[in-house]
Amino acid sequence: LLPLVSLCKMYICFSVLAGLALLCFFYISAFCPYFGEDFAYILKSIKCGIRLTKYKKIKPFYSILDCFLDAAKRHPKRIFVHFEGRSYTYGEVDKQSNKVARALQAEARLKEGDTVALFLANEPSFIWTWLGLAKLGCPAALLNFNIRSKSLLHCFSCCGAKVIIASSELQDAVEEVLPTLRERGISVYLMSDSCSVQGITALSDKISKASDQPLSRDLRANIHIRSTALYIYTSGTTGLPKAAIVTHERVWAASFLQSICGVTAEDIFYINLPLYHSAGFLIGMTGAIERGITIVLKRKFSASQFWDDCKKYDITVMQHIGETLRYLCNTPKKNHKVRIAIGNGVRTDVWSEFLHRFGDIKVRELYAATEGNIGFINYTSKIGAVGRVNFVHRFFFPYTLIKFDIEKEEPVRDSQGLCIQAAVGETGLLVGRVTKRSPFVGYAGNKEQTEKKRLRDVLKKGDLYFNTGDLLRFDKENFVYFQDRVGDTFRWKGENVATSEVADILTMVHCILEANVYGVKVEGHEGRVGMAALTLEEGQKFDCSATYTQVVNYLPAYARPRFIRIQPCLEMTGTFKMKKVKLVEEGFNPAHIKDPLYFLDPEKKTYVPLTEEIYRAVVSKEVKL
Repeated sequence: LLPLVSLCKMYICFSVLAGLALLCFFYISAFCPYFGEDFAYILKSIKCGIRLTKYKKIKPFYSILDCFLDAAKRHPKRIFVHFEGRSYTYGEVDKQSNKVARALQAEARLKEGDTVALFLANEPSFIWTWLGLAKLGCPAALLNFNIRSKSLLHCFSCCGAKVIIASSELQDAVEEVLPTLRERGISVYLMSDSCSVQGITALSDKISKASDQPLSRDLRANIHIRSTALYIYTSGTTGLPKAAIVTHERVWAASFLQSICGVTAEDIFYINLPLYHSAGFLIGMTGAIERGITIVLKRKFSASQFWDDCKKYDITVMQHIGETLRYLCNTPKKNHKVRIAIGNGVRTDVWSEFLHRFGDIKVRELYAATEGNIGFINYTSKIGAVGRVNFVHRFFFPYTLIKFDIEKEEPVRDSQGLCIQAAVGETGLLVGRVTKRSPFVGYAGNKEQTEKKRLRDVLKKGDLYFNTGDLLRFDKENFVYFQDRVGDTFRWKGENVATSEVADILTMVHCILEANVYGVKVEGHEGRVGMAALTLEEGQKFDCSATYTQVVNYLPAYARPRFIRIQPCLEMTGTFKMKKVKLVEEGFNPAHIKDPLYFLDPEKKTYVPLTEEIYRAVVSKEVKL
């Protein structure tokens, strides 16, 4: 009998435990549907955090370069980069970067800590030039290859570089600012075998003759985790790009994103975004190094070639910006092996259409800023969200949403002068607390703009937060949604457009007195397209041809105002700031606006009067923007 009683007790015990487990399962399923995904994300994040802590303590410091060198030793014959029909192994890229480092060491006399500006196109030489500089302990400033003239000089100057390396196809842009560069004693190198222009030195021939033997680690002996690794440029309210200081710690943190998104050592990663961007360089390229995988590099995004490339190279992970997925939704359905898409800025309807058209691809939508100290990632399949709020993330990287006055463009404060937290479901300004674990390093050579991004007395007197300049919303399920950008910067074609820079260019036209630049929504397009309200010099008429020539010569395509509105005067605030809110709301519909309107017509190469016929063509997408 005793064994039978014991057996019955065990049975009852197991039944109770099974019942409790089942109850827990039903409770979690009903009230915590994302528990499994939250738990997996937290676990991955903690693992990455432990790795980063370990790298901080290792002496000498273990950088992403060391990670690459280890990968090159482990599998030197594994392909690192596919590019335009050619393949480069980890071993070949390692040797080529040695040659670059030795050539620059001999020619430019570079030493640890010297900043070098890279004005390079999306090509393998970008990668091994950066690796070569890293082997010398030199930070790299990644210049946007679309910028010209004043912007180019500004970007170059603020990072304190004494050397610039440019692609051969960008020689004309370099020659335009060469007199100023020479005055400042800047060494200019061109990725070419020869160059007849005085003041520009050809570099490719020196690289080809240099030794490919490894360089001593002593050349970068003083580099540590808080050392500057890169300068990546971000547009802001100043009107000119700002050089965000990216430390080695930030490089590591960004490189872990692929791991968190589920990328494995067997994946093949497609990079068609610019390497001067955080997305292409940090998430894409350094993330691939951290994973030890193969990348397929493209000069620029091409919707017509996208799926053919995916099929040709067996691509499994892609990057996107909102526009990219929209363009792909207009291409024919094709067989592919893509399983993950990492990026940001995709609209909800485009997201849904993309999945419907191309199958079960895990879209991992991100929110982050190059210089920021807070970011989110949507590791679930929730369409439209940019991330989730969870207690572990918030504990290590404290942040909050605060009420924001759109008209005044400033946080709402209470009677004690403190900010007011936004309620769940309410749109608010995202701010991240500045701590040792989540620092805000700021911008190179720009203390004023660095200080503008610092927000004090947020939740208590004396605290310090980073102002993201972005409006977000948290819902009841703890999902995070991006709502809009604050201030003078808007986003178009995946690029940030600084309105005051565009205004400066416009006011150089002889007929224009003042310019108020802003972004307007166009149905069916991501972001906002550029528009400018202008006042004219007394007695002058709007010169369509001269304005077109000015914006084409001095602004990249994404920053050119597609719509112009001529006003008798510009409306100002009490503190003499141009008002934009009403202009943005009114848009560019000629049926509702009495002021003269113009449209940038690239075929006619001029601005033309914006008729209701052109307006309908733009809205119906008959005219490409």
